[in-house]
Amino acid sequence: MIRFTRTVHTLASLSLLAGLSQGVLAGTSSHDEKVAAQLGPRPFFLIDSMEASPLKDKLSQCKSNSFYRSDLSIGHRGAPLQFPEHTRESYIAAAQMGAGVLECDVTFTKDKELVCRHSQKDLHTTTNILTIPELAEKCTVPPDFNSETPFKNVECRTSDITLKEFLSLKGKMDAGNPDAKTLEEYMAATPNYRTDLYSTDGTLLSHKQSIALFKELGVKMTPELKRAAVEMPYQGNYSQQDYAQQMIDEYKELGVDARNVYPQSFNIKDVQYWIANEPRFGDQAVYLDGRYDNEQFDHKNPSTWSPTMAELKSQGIEIIAPPMWMLVTIENGKISPSTYAKEAQKAGLDIITWTLERSGPLANGGGWYYQTTTESIDNDGDTFELLDVLVKDVGVIGVFSDWPATVTYYAGCTS
Repeated sequence: MIRFTRTVHTLASLSLLAGLSQGVLAGTSSHDEKVAAQLGPRPFFLIDSMEASPLKDKLSQCKSNSFYRSDLSIGHRGAPLQFPEHTRESYIAAAQMGAGVLECDVTFTKDKELVCRHSQKDLHTTTNILTIPELAEKCTVPPDFNSETPFKNVECRTSDITLKEFLSLKGKMDAGNPDAKTLEEYMAATPNYRTDLYSTDGTLLSHKQSIALFKELGVKMTPELKRAAVEMPYQGNYSQQDYAQQMIDEYKELGVDARNVYPQSFNIKDVQYWIANEPRFGDQAVYLDGRYDNEQFDHKNPSTWSPTMAELKSQGIEIIAPPMWMLVTIENGKISPSTYAKEAQKAGLDIITWTLERSGPLANGGGWYYQTTTESIDNDGDTFELLDVLVKDVGVIGVFSDWPATVTYYAGCTS
């Protein structure tokens, strides 16, 4: 099986990067080439924020180095810390920052065409659909302008509109104020640690368009089959298996080598389907472990795990992907691998994790993504402290990030 590696790739020239930044393909890159990364100031800001430590010394010594694309660095929805998620612009930014793998979350439209969107029911927060009356009225729950809070229950799904209508929309930063009284107030809800500076004209993509773009950028691909918000089988004849197969078929149609594709799903039945029916893709399918939502599941207690790590391995699953907090704990005041991480290692499972750079400032412990290490997290530099444990001690082979430059820097400095 071909797995994520920390191998770096690079562009032939900075002129190609300039072309990509304008959305213009100046050439293509092979996975065997090295591709130069443009990191910007954030990794250096994070290093300067770190408390004194051997890791800070090590990372500081690399500040004048050149950095290159790394498969350890996965663009989570692109680079949504500052760019509208799942847009052409967000993907290009992630590739420029050295992400060796990019993610298209996959869902479907009214006419059963696949598109890149984190949820089938997020168009009201991630696009400008509410500013287009003829499309807003097609929403599952359109705005109720007879109410003082017309957007309280609004819900717009990709399945409410056709692919053509979907592609007419513009991406924006994922946000919406349900208590707003006006559309302007509803739209002006971007968290203050993000920005609207790059969200003026986000280009939405179909799944096929994302594949074509990723091929041009020379990156690997990790599509996530999203849970449908509509009842399945959709329209009476589009089953979950049809949906899972269609996603794989589009990679085959566009001539993508299965070794460069890592299909993901929180639904273990999707992963099992790919293993049984599309083994070249299923061999490196990723089981996104969302069992933390199950009241009977305790990530610290293996007796509550069904299936166990060994059972997952016996089913042909090779890669598991839990959130970061499930992989770490605090031991003797230090961030250390959790029982969950140790059991995954023992079973021989590869591990990918999510999502770095999604929590905003870490001064108050980092929130949901850092919940098992909150007591040790108090400044933005702790981003690197956690990343170091995840890579060196847990042994993750890929890290989803909302700002891939941070992982790219770490990979380039420590490899």
